[in-house]
Amino acid sequence: MTPAKVPPAGLVRAIERVRHHLRRVHQRAVPPPAAMLEMILGAWVAQGIAAAAQLGVADALADGPLRPEELARRVQADPDALDRLMRALVGEGIFRRTRDGRYALNALGDTLRKGAPVSIAGMARFVGSPQHREHWSHLADAVRTGEAVIPKLRGKEAFDYIGSEPELGGIFNDAMTSVSELAIAPVVAAYDFSRFGTIADIGGGHGRLLAAILQATPDAQGVLYDLAQVLDGAPDLLTKYGVAERVRVVAGSFFDSVPAGADTYIMKNIIHDWPDDKALTILRNVREAAGPGTTLLLVEAVIPEHDREFLGKWTDMEMLIGIAARERTEDQYRKLYQQSGFRLTRIVPTASPFSLVEGVAI
Repeated sequence: MTPAKVPPAGLVRAIERVRHHLRRVHQRAVPPPAAMLEMILGAWVAQGIAAAAQLGVADALADGPLRPEELARRVQADPDALDRLMRALVGEGIFRRTRDGRYALNALGDTLRKGAPVSIAGMARFVGSPQHREHWSHLADAVRTGEAVIPKLRGKEAFDYIGSEPELGGIFNDAMTSVSELAIAPVVAAYDFSRFGTIADIGGGHGRLLAAILQATPDAQGVLYDLAQVLDGAPDLLTKYGVAERVRVVAGSFFDSVPAGADTYIMKNIIHDWPDDKALTILRNVREAAGPGTTLLLVEAVIPEHDREFLGKWTDMEMLIGIAARERTEDQYRKLYQQSGFRLTRIVPTASPFSLVEGVAI
């Protein structure tokens, strides 16, 4: 399997700065009400993208351009209504229209294809689901109280609620897979894992990140640790990527304990799911398993100090609404590390919105 090409993190940050300033120029070039209206109506664009994902438009176009009526037949939609949706999406740069009037995939449209190298279709469907939109409609309540809104609306904690809704749960799992895949190649490209003999992925799901790391470090062994029901699909995935013989799969909860003996422990998008008290429980369990000098790596959207756009500032709101958790700054991670027996050594940026928060056990 050919490794994904990942641009240098510094280049990506430079492009983000340029994009930020161009956006500010645009905002100042139009009347403020017009600029504000454009941002407000971004919710409509997001819902249009979600509708295209729900209908399977990108999958229908995978074999080549289609005329509007043929596309409508394949996705079982009203031809006129679908043509109007596609016209709006093409205007946003999502999909394209050929000179003879057929609709076709482009780079952005292809990300909504389920079989794309990095598919965002699951996230589009989750964000566009009626339940998720209802949760976000209570953002002001979450900000007033500092409390999650899902338990109040649904009568149960967020993960329990999602698990009780099979269709929503499936969409949520697809969404998390989308985000996970987005981070994997940049993380592997940004960090040298070759110095570690045994790499433990805590809360690693089916092992996609661990598989990518082991492919890049052929002499390393892996430990995959998660709940038993989560690990059901792990053997097939690890076999698919040719690393199954180098991975020990262990079932358990990181709230109880963590397997000992690894040279580094990595957790991707785990700590941001929990408020500080529970995050400390997890980290202290890792510290109990890790000998002095052992490396800890968290893959998280570390909130930067600047005032420019950053995805993590909005996923922070998602954490608040759903589970009263949070994204964190470097200083907040440093404090968690100190309280759990680690010393934060550096933040390693990647070409994605995620960074590696590196620390060592003291």
